[in-house]
Amino acid sequence: MKVACIGLGRMGWHMAAHLSRSGDHEVVVYDVQSETGQNWAAEYEGVAEESVAAATKDSDFIVTSLPADRELKAVAEEVIPSIAKNAVWIDHSTTSAQAARDIGTRLNAVGAYFLDAPVSGGVVGAENGTISVMAGGDSEAFSRAEPIIDLYSGQVRLMGELGAGQLTKMTNQICVVGLCQALAEGLDFASRAGLDVENVIEAMLQGSSTSWQMENRADKMFAGEYDYGFSTVLMRKDVGLVLEEAASMNISLPVTALVSQFLADVESMGGANWDWCSLMERQRGFAAPDSKKKDN
Repeated sequence: MKVACIGLGRMGWHMAAHLSRSGDHEVVVYDVQSETGQNWAAEYEGVAEESVAAATKDSDFIVTSLPADRELKAVAEEVIPSIAKNAVWIDHSTTSAQAARDIGTRLNAVGAYFLDAPVSGGVVGAENGTISVMAGGDSEAFSRAEPIIDLYSGQVRLMGELGAGQLTKMTNQICVVGLCQALAEGLDFASRAGLDVENVIEAMLQGSSTSWQMENRADKMFAGEYDYGFSTVLMRKDVGLVLEEAASMNISLPVTALVSQFLADVESMGGANWDWCSLMERQRGFAAPDSKKKDN
């Protein structure tokens, strides 16, 4: 099987690496930064092509991990004219549900298939092959693609028709941004109260407030370490997609909208490329310096 991997960013690089290590498939890569493609090919003894069309021609599967709708649509313009019949395009980008539906419809018209399959689990999950994949699209195409996705994921589920993967990812982001903001507030509260924050974290990890964010980010948030993971600017993009979709459905998401503004604050503080758990830095910077009540 020939698998073309388009987009070798923090996530795509590792997905392509897992496919290459499996030894079961011919892996061809392309990245808009040609040096990145060449570096990947040198490290994994693969093939780096000079265009999307060259990489995807005659491919049985196409795997993409791209920043947003704009990049996905640009890639589609190169893929659709030459995609092989019955090929399956597995897209791990986080985009609008409508973009997924539109591209899927165009692929169906030329005898190919599209799965919108955003992921959760971060860069560490991509590196370890433990990301969670939530897919939307044709069930038979999904069955064919599942063994490919299994090579770089810990869980993959078909959530429904085209667009369902993106809607599931939006649900994930609604839940996770509120958790991270609450964690930032809690850690800041504990610190200002004079508690041993590391001890507090250990206590909470065994209680009802524990979460993936607490297990994987609390220590780094308290230490002010943000040079890894999923950037503030990308999370702002994701939350923007959520709020647009919610508006079209006439759904109120007050907490999500508030955290969206907080992420904008972090970006204005110079944190566009920090991991988005840098909400902690906003909490520290924007909270009153003396939060203790004083006697009159």
